[in-house]
Amino acid sequence: MKNINLLLKTILALVVFTFVSCEDEEYKLGEIKAPSNVEITAQIVGADADNPSGDGTGVVHFEAKGGDVITWKFVENGVERLVPSGKTTYAFSNLGLNTYTVSAIAIGAGGSTTSAAINVEVLATYSPPADLIAQLTTGTWRVPIPDGGHMGVGPYDATTGVWWTAGAGDKSTTGMKDDLYTFHADGTFTFDVGADFEIFGKGYALETDFGSLRDQEPDGNNDVENFPVTQEDVDKISGTWYITAPGGVETINFSGLGFIGFYSQSHAFEILDRSKADEWKLKSYYAHESNAWFWTITNRE
Repeated sequence: MKNINLLLKTILALVVFTFVSCEDEEYKLGEIKAPSNVEITAQIVGADADNPSGDGTGVVHFEAKGGDVITWKFVENGVERLVPSGKTTYAFSNLGLNTYTVSAIAIGAGGSTTSAAINVEVLATYSPPADLIAQLTTGTWRVPIPDGGHMGVGPYDATTGVWWTAGAGDKSTTGMKDDLYTFHADGTFTFDVGADFEIFGKGYALETDFGSLRDQEPDGNNDVENFPVTQEDVDKISGTWYITAPGGVETINFSGLGFIGFYSQSHAFEILDRSKADEWKLKSYYAHESNAWFWTITNRE
């Protein structure tokens, strides 16, 4: 009988010990702090005292700010964009003078959100052709290095690379070799840097916009063929895109550090030829060297 009582007391002690131990391991979550002081501002391109609704391009740059924010989401007409930087650009294409409401949603710890909205009255006198948008938002684009003629350089007023044009396979070892560009129908742009996490660009442009040359030595042409980038850099290159037509020249524009080919601080690429749905000819400018660069991009598999 004594043995039974001793056994029962031992079991009871173990149960109490286990219960206390479990209690000791309980944790409490800290207070979830929602984003605060959220605000959104708008800059209408071309707006001035005489033209408060802009220059007719319909382009508006938005910037959201706040405290305790992990990432941002923008919403216009029910369409959402996830924009970690808090900066985005919309190109409104409804012709005439129209008012749009854009909301910025700050996402914080635990998925908590705080939002702010702004109304903008914007003038749009240009609407990109439907076939242009359909072509550009089809598939994933790249510079076709094996084909030759994929890049070139010339004076500002040239239409081809009269000073130099790449031959088949030229620059196949540069950071450009596996870069991919995707233009989404919602106006967002995705830059895929590839497995090497390298880009190709001009030394001056890279050092200026990325903070340093990161132990890279430009060649005799001031090119850096394999410039290392981080995911944070890639996020700044990705962003938004929109079409304008200054002087009647259809032009692809990028927000942030967006580019095609190699980095030269140009975020606008004129469309020289889009007669082939799967192959476009583009032109960009490098102001630091006062020259123009010419590009072929394709969305062929």
